[in-house]
Amino acid sequence: MALIEIVREVHLTPDEAWSRLTHWERHGDHVPLTHVVRTADGFDAFTGVGRVGFHDPMDVVEWREPSFCRLEKRGRVITGWAELSVVPVDGGSRVTWREDIHVTGTPQFMDGITRASSRLLFSRVIDGLLS
Repeated sequence: MALIEIVREVHLTPDEAWSRLTHWERHGDHVPLTHVVRTADGFDAFTGVGRVGFHDPMDVVEWREPSFCRLEKRGRVITGWAELSVVPVDGGSRVTWREDIHVTGTPQFMDGITRASSRLLFSRVIDGLLS
């Protein structure tokens, strides 16, 4: 598994940062070839073209609005978890995105590549959502 942590301080109120961060459907706006839909337990991100691609279903397993949520990734291709938190700081909010991600079939020696590419991708998502 590849553990990452991304922290941003933004000039948004905690409520506004939380609202933007947890607007699940907008996550797909910042991930190439990805469309996000809500499900009964969370949401599903489909990445691909037409029917060729993969689903990344995530369940919201803990929800403490407006400060913390935990997601469990339950897909065939991507597994792991993510934790999103928002805390007030002078002049705005500190947003933390922690994620432990594993791509099925990927050997452990590839964790560094998974970690680096995940950090780039999720930084793009966070920056896009909070700008």
